[in-house]
Amino acid sequence: MKSFDLIVIGSGPSGHKGAIQAAKFGKRVALIEKEKVFGGACIHTGTLPSKSLRESIYNIYMLRLSDESWTRKKIRKEMTLEDLTARKNRVVNNENEIISHQIRTNGISVYHGAAQFIDRNSVKVVTQEGGEITLKSEHFLIATGSKPVRPSNIPFDDIHVCDSDSILGLKSIPESMTVIGGGVIGCEYASMFAALGVDLHLVDKKSDILPFMDQEVTEVLKKALIDQGCRLYLGDECTKISKNAKGLITTELKSGKIIETTHLLYAMGRAPQSPALKVKELGIKTDERGYIDVKKNYQTAVDNIYAVGDVIGFPSLASSGFEQGRLAVCHAFDIPHGDFPDEFPYGIYTIPEISSVGLTEEEIAQKKIPYEVGRAEYAETARGQIILDSNGLLKIIFCPETLKIYGIHIIGPSASELVHLGQMVMSLGGNMKTLIRNIFNYPTLAEAYKIAAFNGLNKVFKKGGIHF
Repeated sequence: MKSFDLIVIGSGPSGHKGAIQAAKFGKRVALIEKEKVFGGACIHTGTLPSKSLRESIYNIYMLRLSDESWTRKKIRKEMTLEDLTARKNRVVNNENEIISHQIRTNGISVYHGAAQFIDRNSVKVVTQEGGEITLKSEHFLIATGSKPVRPSNIPFDDIHVCDSDSILGLKSIPESMTVIGGGVIGCEYASMFAALGVDLHLVDKKSDILPFMDQEVTEVLKKALIDQGCRLYLGDECTKISKNAKGLITTELKSGKIIETTHLLYAMGRAPQSPALKVKELGIKTDERGYIDVKKNYQTAVDNIYAVGDVIGFPSLASSGFEQGRLAVCHAFDIPHGDFPDEFPYGIYTIPEISSVGLTEEEIAQKKIPYEVGRAEYAETARGQIILDSNGLLKIIFCPETLKIYGIHIIGPSASELVHLGQMVMSLGGNMKTLIRNIFNYPTLAEAYKIAAFNGLNKVFKKGGIHF
């Protein structure tokens, strides 16, 4: 029986970063990964594969915008999904090699197999060959991630009816597709396939897509989806999915509407991969869906066992997982560390992409906080004209008295990159004056910050407010 200072279960973003941080502290670290490769769902079935595919599709979409000879029909006829996934495969393989190298060079012991707790200081690993190994440790870090929800009443065959994992295995571009779910995953794949010219139908029982985002931004996304030919069925619920005599997937809605498509993607959330670990038997608390309850420093109810990443739920981002893994390990070994930041960005890789940091206009209005809004459309920038974008929007919400920035919301190309500029201004205590008193390269999309700042401050000044 081997003993360690820390055993990490799961090699996704939060797991492998936590393991590396502990190794940097000189701790004896073991990493348990049930798959033969590292990186978890983030690298192999989630974030990186879908975003790599999205990048290939986006390039084709922009080609179609700039060259009218590339019609939607021509793209479907001349492009194969194998062409589009070539980039994805390279990115996934390269990232797996990078993680493998980091694990080796930091002297982390690796065990491939499924983990199960025996007690608070020992775990059993069932290897892929069927053997068993018992490992002991002073501390544990659970980072087992999540998987797509697959209800028993959905006829998954992973060919025509898929979840967000199996959709990446399609052999050809579908003629038509129904997407069930207007959350992040559903909207990302809906926009991708719509951009390829697929006859797309998006269904969600909620009255709006991405309800946690700023509504003005989601309105721009809905318009973009509709312009790409996507049909939206919001506030309507799927009651039955079946395959008809013609081999089409039939989706029946509560409203009575019937949709027939060649393919269907079920994207109604993900579920934590915690039950197999036998955490409840140790006294670790979970909610009704299996998400592990943790304290501020990611400790579970059993104080030497920590949990991070998707297995604890919100915000379920790869970026937040990186930091959670690091902070949990720092706390476990009593190493001074900061707290998880109050403000962190979201990136949603739809076409067009969305990113935001801070409060939405709806949240601020609900709190009854006085605010003003500065807006800049991409079309107002020379760069926006160059890249043929007429729908992009950068929106800044701020205090009309102190000029403190409450939130930044962007939709359009490079949104997930642009948001970091505003994020840094917010985190370093800057305000709207910071944006207008700095010079941005010309032509760039970053100029939109200055345009939006002037737009907002002019409104304040006209009302007799602060001079800039």
